[in-house]
Amino acid sequence: MADHISINDILAAYSCGLFPMADNAEDEEFFWYDPPLRGQLSIENLHIPARLKRTVLSDIYDVRIDTAFADVIDGCASYTDERPKTWINKGIRDLFISLHQSGYAHSIECWQDGVLKGGLYGLALGGFFSGESMFSRARDASKVALVHLCARLHKGGFKILDTQFTNDHLDQFGVYEITREEYLMKLQPVLSIQSDFLLENISPAPTERALIRDYLA
Repeated sequence: MADHISINDILAAYSCGLFPMADNAEDEEFFWYDPPLRGQLSIENLHIPARLKRTVLSDIYDVRIDTAFADVIDGCASYTDERPKTWINKGIRDLFISLHQSGYAHSIECWQDGVLKGGLYGLALGGFFSGESMFSRARDASKVALVHLCARLHKGGFKILDTQFTNDHLDQFGVYEITREEYLMKLQPVLSIQSDFLLENISPAPTERALIRDYLA
């Protein structure tokens, strides 16, 4: 299926509120979803527990952007005891690597001693960011990546952070739901915003340390 879908097809689907998921990684095909309720996180007012805030500020992880996108998506697709199945199949992986190569998909990565310990990836379009998936191989790695994501989205002028669904992991960050209709009303006006995920229009470009300290101040 992925062989017949262009980058423009994917962007058009996300612009209409759709996103792809497979039933499991072994499936050859995937489906486009448009759930009646959408999970959302506040970019400006992300709820960050005090202990996690201390971890973020401790610089325990070296946070990098877009240096290992394929490794991040593979980490998100890996089976764990907590995640015995995954919705990321080869078709979705191929699509998102193409999106990354075209500048639309990005990864936030947490490294420690040269080893990738966790991260997340998603799609940036206009003033909208769709958080697709995250993974962690060390304590709080995916959570630290999420805080860094929000700091970057805030600085880059983004207005929507879509999580697609809600779950227990996101509850601590203040995830909430809105209806499909509310989501589409919010989405359409921000698609034309000239946001800046890579912060290329900010001079000098802030370091991750400066970015996160400004966000948490």
